[in-house]
Amino acid sequence: MTPLDSVTSVLRGAAIVVLDALLPPRCAVCGEPVDRPRTLCLTCWSGLCFLARPQCAVCGHPFETASPGEPVCGDCLATPPPWRRGRSALAYDESSRPLVLGFKHGDRLHLTSLLAGWMRLAGAELLADADVIVPVPLHRWRLIARRYNQAAALAHALGRLSGIPVADRALVRVKRTSSQGHLTKSQRARNVQGAFRVDDRRQSAIAGRRVLLVDDVLTSGATAGACTRVLLRAGAASVELLTLARVV
Repeated sequence: MTPLDSVTSVLRGAAIVVLDALLPPRCAVCGEPVDRPRTLCLTCWSGLCFLARPQCAVCGHPFETASPGEPVCGDCLATPPPWRRGRSALAYDESSRPLVLGFKHGDRLHLTSLLAGWMRLAGAELLADADVIVPVPLHRWRLIARRYNQAAALAHALGRLSGIPVADRALVRVKRTSSQGHLTKSQRARNVQGAFRVDDRRQSAIAGRRVLLVDDVLTSGATAGACTRVLLRAGAASVELLTLARVV
C-alpha cells in the first residue's frame, strides 16, 4: 500500500465514523434500521447461505451430507484446479447478490471489515498456512473507472486481521478483458488467457512463498485459475484461493 493509499484509507475510516455518528444505522442489504452500523437485519442475515463443512477439500463446494475423510467433488476429480485448496464465505445467490454487487460496484467500502471477517472464518485453515496475500488485480483502466479494487480492499482487511503481509501489486492485469458475465466456461478461460503476469520488480514477494489468492466471487474459476498458474510459474511454493462468495 502506497502512502497515498494509507492516507486515503485513514480519511475514509474517519468519514465512516462521522457518518455513523450522524446517520441512523441501516441494514447493508435492504436499508432497514438496525442496532449497529455495518450489520444486517435479521431477515437479510437469515437469507444468507454461509459455506462450511461438509465441502469439497479442493474447491470448497458444499456437500449435502458428510463423507469420511477429505471428500472431493466430481468436477475437481475430473478437472483438478491449479490451486491447492479453495474456500468461500458465502453462496452467491439471490440473497447475497445485492450485498456482493453493492460492495463491488456501489462504493460500499464501509462493508469491507464485515465481509473480510466472514472470509477470515471461512478461510481460517488457508490463512494459517499462508505467507503472503495477493488480490486478483483489475486492469488499470477499469480501476480508474471503478476507483477501487474490491479484491484488494478485502485482501488488506484480511492482512490486518491475520497479520499476513499483502502484496497487492505483485500480480498485474496486462490485458483489458471483456466482462465475463455473459460468457460460457470455455469462453471465460479464453478471455483471461495471457491477461495476468507477476511484476518482475515484486517477484521476490512471490518466489518460494505460500500464496493466498483473494477475490470477491468464484464463478467458473477461469480468472482464479489464470492467476494461480502465473503465480506458480513465478515460483510460488503453492497457491490457495479465498473468495467472499462462490456460485453453487
